[in-house]
Amino acid sequence: MFIEYRIAQLCKCSSHFLQTKSGIALMYNEETNNTYDVCLKLTKAVLTIQKMDVVCTSGSEPQVNHRTVVLRRQASGSLGLSIKGGAEHKVPVVISKIFKDQVADQTGKLFVGDAVLQVGISVHLLRTAGDEVTITVRYLREVPSFLKLPLGSPGLSTDHSRVSCPLYDMGLHLNGNGNCIASSPPSPSANEPKYEKRWLDAISIPLMKARVSRYKAGTDKLRSNCFEVYVLDDDRTNILQFCSAAESTDWLQVISTNINELKHENVFLTSLQIIHMGWACESPEGSAARRTLTFKFLALRGPYFHIFRRPPISAADWGQAETTYNLYEVLFKVHKLWLVEDCWLQARLYLGLEQSSEQQDSESLCFSILVGHGQSHTFRVELATDLAIWEKSFQRAVFLEVQRIQSKSYMCSSQGNVFCFTIDFGSGFTCSDGSSKAVLWQYKFSQLKGSSDDGKTRVKLIFKNAESKQIEMKELEFANLTAVLHCIHSFISAKVASMDPLTSGCQMFPGNNMDG
Repeated sequence: MFIEYRIAQLCKCSSHFLQTKSGIALMYNEETNNTYDVCLKLTKAVLTIQKMDVVCTSGSEPQVNHRTVVLRRQASGSLGLSIKGGAEHKVPVVISKIFKDQVADQTGKLFVGDAVLQVGISVHLLRTAGDEVTITVRYLREVPSFLKLPLGSPGLSTDHSRVSCPLYDMGLHLNGNGNCIASSPPSPSANEPKYEKRWLDAISIPLMKARVSRYKAGTDKLRSNCFEVYVLDDDRTNILQFCSAAESTDWLQVISTNINELKHENVFLTSLQIIHMGWACESPEGSAARRTLTFKFLALRGPYFHIFRRPPISAADWGQAETTYNLYEVLFKVHKLWLVEDCWLQARLYLGLEQSSEQQDSESLCFSILVGHGQSHTFRVELATDLAIWEKSFQRAVFLEVQRIQSKSYMCSSQGNVFCFTIDFGSGFTCSDGSSKAVLWQYKFSQLKGSSDDGKTRVKLIFKNAESKQIEMKELEFANLTAVLHCIHSFISAKVASMDPLTSGCQMFPGNNMDG
């Protein structure tokens, strides 16, 4: 009970803090199978993806995308740089290293990652050119993956140093010194333009229109150490890759939190009673080998559970739900059932400490919403904390709805007679005549000892008579048996919850007891 309470408190608290965060990641391009460095900056409402570029910071020269540089060869024949790439690799020739205090370094205009723009340039041409070599370069923002160091390698930093080593030195040297040391070049004259590397905003993603997923689009296959940020009405893909699963999970968590909190803030302004809402991936019914997964926006609002194709923005949008169900007639079911002995593993999952994809299977992080006539919806979330929050939110939403309506009646029949079956939070179960309204029998919740049904329309309710202590069975037939059984479950769960001081954030419910 203590672990469950602490998890509930964590889930409640963790969803009320908008976070800011920044760091380095890789952007993955599925079409070219290439990755390149990006800087992420997360604020309350926007995720900004920055790309490195070279900018002119002073001098008379305008800020253009390319630079023309004149290199005067040293007596040793060195130009003070190394290059790699070329036509044989189907990529531009790229400067992979600049050597301290030598010709290329002293210009102040060349950087590791610069692509040589002249068509047909080669190592041979640069080596055999005269004492003065003129090249035109442009910083290659999306460096081909085979030229790059792994993410997190030495030399990959967030500072604006002009000299760094973000590329593998597998190219040919146009220099006699193999050291690559970060340093500042000699100060150019006042009239000379000055250049430096800077992270520049490239993509701005409004979180109100965003969702995130670790799964490959339309499949149940997990990406390794990365996730995709989707933007509504935007076909661009933003796949972010990280050094480790832990770092990927951390970024996924904070982005998801900010997205959800923004949705809640927007709803708060419209005075709608929202318990919880967020994105989830719906799995189609059936066990087909190739299943197409679709993202749905789910919301627990007042007496209803809504399923949307896109998030509601205005109050009018709430009438555009794809499907809406009465909360007291649905049943929430987590696919992974945890034994009591697994409570510490369960706690670690809920706290986000167990996120290894190897530990996940087709049932991991999934829950189902069972509705009337045997129908159901199955959803998958991104993190164990998401699953915990949905479970606790459903419990609270159902409890509040039962407290609000207090009772629910269904028409039924037995042996050709029409009855009215009522489930009441205070008194329990009552069956009355459909015409005269005369009470035929009544039992408290505590007297229900079991039930069985045919899975279609008929149910047998087994009660214990309070006076005779005898077992009594009542057989009833309903048009929508599943909805009735779910309603009974909701009322009994709410009755039990009303006895628990830890329910609903330690709210006490004086005067309630299980005699009802």
